[in-house]
Amino acid sequence: MPRELVLYIASTLDGFIAKENDDLQWLYDTEGEGDAGYTKMYQSIDTVIMGKRTYDYVLKHSEVFPYPDKKCYVFTTSEKGSNEYVEFVNEDVVEFTKRLRKQEGSKIWLVGGSGILDAFIKENLIDEYIITFTPHILGSGIPLFKENNPQINLNLIDTKRFGQFVQLHLKVNQNKS
Repeated sequence: MPRELVLYIASTLDGFIAKENDDLQWLYDTEGEGDAGYTKMYQSIDTVIMGKRTYDYVLKHSEVFPYPDKKCYVFTTSEKGSNEYVEFVNEDVVEFTKRLRKQEGSKIWLVGGSGILDAFIKENLIDEYIITFTPHILGSGIPLFKENNPQINLNLIDTKRFGQFVQLHLKVNQNKS
């Protein structure tokens, strides 16, 4: 059985994950409660994948690398090799992830960004969606979902409220739409 790929992400009500300039202040300004299920999700994974833009954002906005105990892959065309926390991957994200899913291990967390997410949606590679909505309408920004996606049928597993956040936990139907 292949390893599951999890999307755990926050979005505005109108479907944006960031402003065009990567500003997330709207997210930080939202009154939450607890950690919105982050710890539970984080304990279920052993691998993190993200794009270079997301990686750069994480480095810029974190005092310490937030995922030091996980295997981290960063998809990029500009860097090669690895550092103490991540391995840079210079190949097709879909093909690499298909191979990764066949390896032994726990779930894989897709941290971001929108380009990788779009590629995974187009290939229906995400098994579990944990989307936390904030009470904001940005009007524009970086969309959670781009256009021209296949139909993907999901099952609602759970809903939770964390202060002003509302979280949907969905899984793809086993027959993969």
